[in-house]
Amino acid sequence: MTGQKAPQMIYRHLGRTGLKVSALSYGAWVTFGNQIGVPEAKALMQQCWEGGINFFDNAEVYADGKAEEVMGQAIKELGWKRSDYVLSTKIFWGGKGVNDKGLSRKHIIEGMKASLKRLDVEYVDLVFCHRPDVTTPIEETVRAMNFVIDQGWAFYWGTSEWTAQQLTEAWSVSKRLNLVGPAFEQPEYSLLAREKVEKDYLPLYKEVGLGLTTWSPLASGLLTGKYSKGHVPEGSRLAMEMYKGLREKKLIESNLEKVDALRPIAEELGCSLAQLALAWCVRNEHVSTVITGATKREQIEDNLGALAVVEKLTPEVLEKIEKAVNSKPEPLPSYRS
Repeated sequence: MTGQKAPQMIYRHLGRTGLKVSALSYGAWVTFGNQIGVPEAKALMQQCWEGGINFFDNAEVYADGKAEEVMGQAIKELGWKRSDYVLSTKIFWGGKGVNDKGLSRKHIIEGMKASLKRLDVEYVDLVFCHRPDVTTPIEETVRAMNFVIDQGWAFYWGTSEWTAQQLTEAWSVSKRLNLVGPAFEQPEYSLLAREKVEKDYLPLYKEVGLGLTTWSPLASGLLTGKYSKGHVPEGSRLAMEMYKGLREKKLIESNLEKVDALRPIAEELGCSLAQLALAWCVRNEHVSTVITGATKREQIEDNLGALAVVEKLTPEVLEKIEKAVNSKPEPLPSYRS
C-alpha cells in the first residue's frame, strides 16, 4: 500500500503567539549524530522543506550536542533564509559537570550560548526547559528564560514534560513579576499516550493559551506496524542498545494488539498505519505541531501524506479508532450537582 500523497501543508499559530508553525515538523532526536550525518540530514531536511515543513526541533542533549552541530551545518549548506524557518533547542542536560544540568540561571545562560554556537546561529526561535527542575526555584528559571529572550537569543520559551501544576506555577510567577510566561509545552502524545494532552492540560488551553509541539506520535515507531512480538527490524530505533528500556516499555502485547486492531481502519481509509496515527494527532485543535522523525526519504513522504487523512477522520472513524485502542483518559471529575 503506497499511502496518501502529501497535500498542501497546514500552518497554525503556536498557542497564543503570533508565530506560525507547520502542522508537521521534523526533529533530531535519536537520528541526528547517531544514525545520520550532515549529508543525510541535509537531504532529509530539504525534502521536509519542499513539503512545507518550517519547524525543526533539537536539544543540547541529543547525541551529546552533535545533533545540533549536524543540523546547524545542514542548514548552513542549504542556504535557507533565516526568517523562513523556525528552529528550537532545549536546555536541561548539558554535560557531566555539577552545574551542567538543570534549570539554574547559570546553566540556562551557559547552555543557551553553547547551543547557539553548535547550531551556528545568532538565535533560535524557541527554547524549551527540557524537563522540570525541582531543585531550582521556578522564579529563578522564569527570570533566566526572560533574560534569554531579552538578549535576543530566543523569541519564545516553553517547557517539555512539565506537569499542569508546574506550568500553572510558572505562569503565576510570570504574571506576578510582569514577565513572559511559557507559551508552549512539548509533551509526548500519540494514540497510546494521551493523559497530559487530553486531560491534565485541559484548563491551560483556555487560561493561558498553551500551545503544543508534541513528540513521539508514532510511539517510537510502534504505530507504523513494523514491530511484532519477537521481531525488531535491524536498524530501527528500538533495535538500538541505548533504547533497550524504551523497547521493553513499548513492545508489550497489549500495545501490539492495539496496533493490529488499527490495521483494518487504515486499510479502509487507504492510508498507512503511520499516516493514520499522525493524522489523529494533527486533528487535535490544541496541537500546534506534531514532531516527526525520519532517516529515509520514503518515511518523510509517508509522513507528509498524513495531512490528506485528517479530513477523513469523521466521527464514525474516530469511534472505530477509540474502540481499537481503548486509551481515552478518564474525564476530569465534576463537582457540580
